[in-house]
Amino acid sequence: MITEVSTSQKAVAITFDDGPNPTYTPQVLEIFAKAEGKATFFMIGEQMEKNQKLVKEAAEQGHEIGNHTYTHPKLSELTPAESLSEIERTEKLIRELTGKEPVTFRPPYFDYNDGTISVVETKGYSMIGAVNLEAQDWDQPGMEHILSASRNSVKNGSILIFHDGYGDRSQTIQAVQALVSELKSEGYQLLTVSELLNLK
Repeated sequence: MITEVSTSQKAVAITFDDGPNPTYTPQVLEIFAKAEGKATFFMIGEQMEKNQKLVKEAAEQGHEIGNHTYTHPKLSELTPAESLSEIERTEKLIRELTGKEPVTFRPPYFDYNDGTISVVETKGYSMIGAVNLEAQDWDQPGMEHILSASRNSVKNGSILIFHDGYGDRSQTIQAVQALVSELKSEGYQLLTVSELLNLK
């Protein structure tokens, strides 16, 4: 599981899980358009089917679409064959909607076992974690907490996790807006996960 990349460049990758979502994903796209930065969206297949236009928009704007399974299960509770099916259904959707082959994968709940690892390796994905897990934006702990915990995790090559799907994500949006503005003023580049991995 890759949580950061060793690089001397002032660059980070900001990622969003569980979308696309018609309320929050467009707000994320707007924040990154204004900042002239790129994000990575680890999308759930079921949500992609409901919001196909958003998937295309994100991809057209140069953001990376990563694989986050089809139904967001705990992969350690599935057989390798079931895990493969979850990954391949979403892979097919990403390919159809963006014309690109996904190369990054994040397991739901960061939950995986040896079976998951072998499936992911067979598929050739990089498995992506994050450094700012203390932010816990999925629990809606308050905008200030999300922001300060994420800010404390930032250094060259950091991968940060936020959520643009499932539930009320307004705290996340506020925190990300502030963080992106800070990072830009500090001279950080906002890259996709794949771009960051290429700096290694």
